[in-house]
Amino acid sequence: MRVLSMVCALALTAVASAATAQDMSATATYGEISRSAGFTPDPITVDIYSGGGIDAYDAIGGQCVGMIADAPDFEFTYEAGGWPLTFGVDGEYDTSLVINGPDGEWYCVDDSEGLNPILRWGNPPSGTYDIWVGAVGQAGNSRLYITENN
Repeated sequence: MRVLSMVCALALTAVASAATAQDMSATATYGEISRSAGFTPDPITVDIYSGGGIDAYDAIGGQCVGMIADAPDFEFTYEAGGWPLTFGVDGEYDTSLVINGPDGEWYCVDDSEGLNPILRWGNPPSGTYDIWVGAVGQAGNSRLYITENN
């Protein structure tokens, strides 16, 4: 069930759009990391306070929801190699996930597992993933997960 919800979430959330407010060149608030396929430890976890002052739908459109910051929360640079790649958030409150992928496309999801968003690439491209954790309602403590496991 979990894998099916992740696959469905990704299939329904690709948004080809130019964001007017997001600054991918800004330093990520909670850091950045580079890894190659087969990375350890797995998962990578990052504590993030969700939210920001920008409405994701107004800035990006499509399926994007939640309040996000201007700068990415986290930047993940990945050298692909035959593994799937999954991003998920476990939040204190309702969260969304907004990612600008290496292909320049926007990927957004809300409520994949309860109030937690998950985006999965079965065959991820190499490059930089700029990640925002949005607050849908109240902002709060969240944990971003990046994994090659299902």
